[in-house]
Amino acid sequence: MAERNLVQALNQALFLAFEKDPHVVVLGEDVGVDGGVFRVTDGLLAKFGEKRVIDTSIGESTIVGSALGMAINGLKPIAEIQFSGFIYPAFQQLISHVSRMRNRTRGVFGVPIVIRSPNGGGVNALEHHSESLEAVYAHIPGLKVVMPSNPYDGKGLLLAAINDPDPVLLLEPIKLYRAFKQEVPDAYYEVPIGLAQIVQAGKDITILAWGAMVLVAQDAASQVQASCEIIDLRTIMPWDKKTILESAKKTGRVVIIHEAIHTCGFGAELAATIQEECLDYLQAPIVRVTAPDVIVPYYRSEHFYRPNADMLIEKIKQTLTY
Repeated sequence: MAERNLVQALNQALFLAFEKDPHVVVLGEDVGVDGGVFRVTDGLLAKFGEKRVIDTSIGESTIVGSALGMAINGLKPIAEIQFSGFIYPAFQQLISHVSRMRNRTRGVFGVPIVIRSPNGGGVNALEHHSESLEAVYAHIPGLKVVMPSNPYDGKGLLLAAINDPDPVLLLEPIKLYRAFKQEVPDAYYEVPIGLAQIVQAGKDITILAWGAMVLVAQDAASQVQASCEIIDLRTIMPWDKKTILESAKKTGRVVIIHEAIHTCGFGAELAATIQEECLDYLQAPIVRVTAPDVIVPYYRSEHFYRPNADMLIEKIKQTLTY
């Protein structure tokens, strides 16, 4: 077992998947010769060749549409979109075809596609390179959406996604790509899609987070005089309702933090469900800590835009003293 950052863990997952199943292929802009914009696919072309590692033209709709055809015909394509803000040209493929094919064909055709894409901000990039719109994708029936917060989960979720019979969108937090290392087993393993993780057990307040915000939640929790239960969703859709509702009932207080904007962010879905099913257990209103409802600003203002530990601490204290 070696220590790996998120990029290295994802890269190892791809090598294991390619070795395990000859039907696995990867396609996208610069995934071959350059090894991907963040080098997640580095080394695959040299080992597995251009028939399985395919450099495409600049055209996200074509990439996802081609992956759809590959999947219907027996392959397991992994489509890389260089940044999540570039997926928009492929919406027509995602919404009209990829997510609907199993239902449309009454189960005759599954679509085992994985769409990988860097997500979120924190690295001083521009607007389309820093967006976090997981709630948009979660609103598409038939599409699973996952977002790891650490290298171990990154590897396990990617392998689970590749082995899933239905389409999975893997959003990889850019901020975490090389932020830290942790021990990651060399062997093949999967992290189940749809299962949240209790990162830290507590009894006073529940903090719900995912992606890069899990580290922010841990930082904030270490600075308050309270027993904080931190839950990493890991999967945005389908989300782990059982784990979250049990925690909300236990603590009676919930704060949600996410990198996406406030209005219609996925935190709103969580808050609505908790309120619907746990109202009698709540001792304070559910609070959200989010980005403001504006387009991601230029890098000089990004630190005002992204949620941080101080913002979360303020809301934790407000909830505890309600």
